[in-house]
Amino acid sequence: MKKLVISQEEGKKLIVNDEAFFIKGMNWDYSPIGTNYTYSLWQQPEETIIAALDYEMSMLKKLGVNTLRIYASIPPKWIEYIYRKYSIYTVLNHTFGRYGLTLNNQWVAHTDYGDSLSQTIILHEVEELARTYKNTPGLLMYLLGNENNYGLYWEGAETEDMPENIMGNKQVAKNLYSLFNKASLLIKS
Repeated sequence: MKKLVISQEEGKKLIVNDEAFFIKGMNWDYSPIGTNYTYSLWQQPEETIIAALDYEMSMLKKLGVNTLRIYASIPPKWIEYIYRKYSIYTVLNHTFGRYGLTLNNQWVAHTDYGDSLSQTIILHEVEELARTYKNTPGLLMYLLGNENNYGLYWEGAETEDMPENIMGNKQVAKNLYSLFNKASLLIKS
């Protein structure tokens, strides 16, 4: 069982299996030399996946890693495999539209979190994610987004100069954080 305990004296603690849990983790993805961002380990034959996981996870375990942040494309069975064989938990990351969304069959690089269609798509994806991964052994928690606050000011995935008036549009931030709240409640339900 996982829970967050907050006390005045000790601050916040993540409790896993009735013990305080200190995350010793990193972001993890697998890209063999010569491949690019389109490569997916999870689309490879099972023996390739097992060989890659066994090689990588054995090294990470020796380093003392107990938690990995992995993007939401990993099938639940591999989260369980990593956990059962290496005792490494997964924080499952949904990008929450950070790098854009497909709207009406067209890619839109900058997500407008105030747009009702964007909200519907993101919430549907999060709901499906929660349903797919519910009760997956080794799933420590969900992570929604990846530095989405930068997207409040920049128009796409590329970093730009900071705009002159970064606090000028508080509604944009309100839209994003309200949607985070709705998605969090969906996951909890």
